[in-house]
Amino acid sequence: MAVFDIDEIVGSLYAVRQRWRDEQKRALEPGGRDLPSRDALSEVVDALKGVLFPMRLGPPSLRQDSENFYVAHALDAALHGLLAQARLELQYIARREAKDSEAVEARALQAVRSFAQRLPEIRARLDTDVIAAYHGDPAAGSVDEVLLCYPGVLAMIHHRLAHELYGLGLPLLARIVAELAHAQTGIDIHPGAQIGAGFFIDHGTGVVIGETSVIGQRVRLYQAVTLGAKRFPVNADGHLEKGLARHPIVEDDVVIYAGATILGRVTIGRGATIGGNVWITQDVAPGSHVTQASLRSEAGRPAGVVAAGLTAGAHS
Repeated sequence: MAVFDIDEIVGSLYAVRQRWRDEQKRALEPGGRDLPSRDALSEVVDALKGVLFPMRLGPPSLRQDSENFYVAHALDAALHGLLAQARLELQYIARREAKDSEAVEARALQAVRSFAQRLPEIRARLDTDVIAAYHGDPAAGSVDEVLLCYPGVLAMIHHRLAHELYGLGLPLLARIVAELAHAQTGIDIHPGAQIGAGFFIDHGTGVVIGETSVIGQRVRLYQAVTLGAKRFPVNADGHLEKGLARHPIVEDDVVIYAGATILGRVTIGRGATIGGNVWITQDVAPGSHVTQASLRSEAGRPAGVVAAGLTAGAHS
């Protein structure tokens, strides 16, 4: 007599899977797995990190006189791996949306070629993030320490790559790349978020940046900052509406301290400083200093509840 009822459990699991597939109107997958692989994309991203920063994030035995050879080899492997995953996503979309699948190969190849052409610009943008982290943290001993150790920099490497994939019509690949960094760092950046040069997340655990957030240049965030949505409108069927501009706009040279929560399509004006643990749902004027104390005096409300019309004069 078997110790475990394997056959019964296998049969029950099959019944549950079939019920799910019937409810979701999923066809059988005779060709095997039809979705991108998280593991395969992890390998691609690791290779791309080495391509972008070969002497720091490439193999430990690499010498500078052979880095171009390494970059060429690693880039070729990474792009072919990415092409295979892009093909899977586009095939999945074509089947799911009943679109013509004949052009999938051409679309996948064009997207990955465009992505590859953007890698030098991604590296240049990441250099500004590394410098911002080094100058923004008095505990940083060198730019190399920042690149090797800082979770905010790791999250931004993933985000800069993911954002390109997102813009090229590969949102699932982009989301997987973003979630790989989220799992490692606790920093949750949607790949749709637009983030300018010189961005620095210090410490970082618990940071959330929503899909339609727009962040300017030289912005600094600390741990547990949320740039989120205030409301979630539904359509006539009762489902959440997708793609609405529902997250904050943060202009250039803004600093947002730990635990601040900023919700809705509000604008944080250039040069503003947002103190820790405040709750903001209205625009903040350029140059303002917003703290819990200033919010109490401005609105006569409990700490953390913002009043409309905050100005540069409404701070302590």
